[in-house]
Amino acid sequence: MSLTSFLDYLSLEKNYSKHTVVAYEKDVVEFLAFAKITFDESNLADIHYVQIRSWIVSLVDNDVSNRTVNRKISSLKAYYKFLLKIGEIEASPLAKHKSLKTPKRLQIPFSEVEVGAVFDRLKEADDFATLRDLFIVELLYATGMRRAELVDLTVGSIDVVQKTIKIIGKRNKERIVPLLSSVVVTYDRYIAVRSSVASSGEDALLVTNKGAKIYSTLVYRIINRYFSETSDKLKTSPHILRHSFATHLLNQGVDLNIVKELLGHASLASTQVYTHNSVQALKDVYSKAHPRNKK
Repeated sequence: MSLTSFLDYLSLEKNYSKHTVVAYEKDVVEFLAFAKITFDESNLADIHYVQIRSWIVSLVDNDVSNRTVNRKISSLKAYYKFLLKIGEIEASPLAKHKSLKTPKRLQIPFSEVEVGAVFDRLKEADDFATLRDLFIVELLYATGMRRAELVDLTVGSIDVVQKTIKIIGKRNKERIVPLLSSVVVTYDRYIAVRSSVASSGEDALLVTNKGAKIYSTLVYRIINRYFSETSDKLKTSPHILRHSFATHLLNQGVDLNIVKELLGHASLASTQVYTHNSVQALKDVYSKAHPRNKK
């Protein structure tokens, strides 16, 4: 039973990102090590649910969160599903497994005032690094794209004439998102200085101070740096900026299906996560405006 074949399947057939494939590999290898040490068992075909249950218990006893445990089991479940698909096993020991209960996480978006404060801070950008940071904030907030999607943008992703950007999402699914005129202006300013910094032949749209393709951790640090200064939110990550994009559009009455397409969600259920705060805003307006409540 080849773990390599499973990883190739995820990468080549399922079109999972490199980061996702590495995460699956790590989870499966971790369980294999546990099974070997605890039960002296290295053949997954001979593993029973009670042994997997022992792994779950050990993870929980070591203060691993239920959410993380569920992710690890999901990886293992996918591996067993693959083995079933290629005929290596006849049944998955996880067929009837139920995920551990997890508390609902409420993502609190930045307010429009907080986002505006960051733009005010960066609007006078004139050096390469600050101008690039402004461009990153504008792209994330104007399109709602994911951090990984931002990192993978190329110099050909933006169509200045049509004012659109081509985003390659999960499983290589492509979507075209309109750009605000202000983003195009910042793009022109950024491109004018990028050529003097980018390494020869570098196709990535966003680059580091040394001219190489920008990386995920740097994007996080940039967003965290500026929003930590203007926001009192506990989390100030690129994902919260994506969340703010969706919430602010919904607050302005944009149809949920349109937000779904802009975000690149496969199903409406994923987009509905962002409706909580817009509903709360609606409640606040309703509460203040309704004649009966004024009394």
